[in-house]
Amino acid sequence: MGYFVTSFSDRVRRSDGLIGTWVKTPSSVVCEILAVTDLDMVCLDAEHAPFGRSEMDSCIAVLRAMGMPALVRVPSAEPSHILNALDCGAIGIVAPHICSGDQARELVKACHFGAGGRGYAGSTRAAGFTTTSLADNLKAARRETVVIAQIEDLEALDNLDEITAVDGIDCLFVGRIDLTVAMGVESPMDDKVLSAVEQICAAGKKAGKPVGMFTPSIAEIPRWKAAGASLFILDSDQGFLLKSSKALTDNFRQNWNS
Repeated sequence: MGYFVTSFSDRVRRSDGLIGTWVKTPSSVVCEILAVTDLDMVCLDAEHAPFGRSEMDSCIAVLRAMGMPALVRVPSAEPSHILNALDCGAIGIVAPHICSGDQARELVKACHFGAGGRGYAGSTRAAGFTTTSLADNLKAARRETVVIAQIEDLEALDNLDEITAVDGIDCLFVGRIDLTVAMGVESPMDDKVLSAVEQICAAGKKAGKPVGMFTPSIAEIPRWKAAGASLFILDSDQGFLLKSSKALTDNFRQNWNS
């Protein structure tokens, strides 16, 4: 079904090396600019940034129109949050604080159509605004929707085998900063945090599930690639602005004072 951003789900499930970034600014213009880059996807951070339904809708509309896969990190795994993002046309969900097999199963159910699962409306962007059939929409949604469980709690570390065993969880995503806070340490480079990241990667590899993550340093990519990670959401639109403005002002002052 051509209206979906096809092949992204296959790339995730094949563990292709994928690079994306967070969008923290609810602006369709920011998304439009990022859509002309060579990123593999962008992830709207509706958990920690002020995305309302309207802002999410306009951002996803632009990304879909330009062929850029759009993930949404929802505020929680509450079905209404998931429904909103997928109806707007997100290709997948990053769900925070998945701590057990039961939560993982509920997440998968909320992301897919079926008894007790995602509610259906043919008038949404995801369904082509009534221009495609129910059968085609259901088939495409089953094939293309990407379900990513974020692992960021100490409880989740004890339940990795049951989470990874859930059919329909397409990828684990390491919530490294939340793990850092939960462990009571002050750096994501702490040995305890790194050991937890290794544990999540090992669980994903054992279950044949891709693993994604944010890392504070691009230099870590070879290490985590070797551990089995393949999907990286790095930096953000805010980070780009801050780093570029600092580089510009530093360059100016160096030349001014030379």
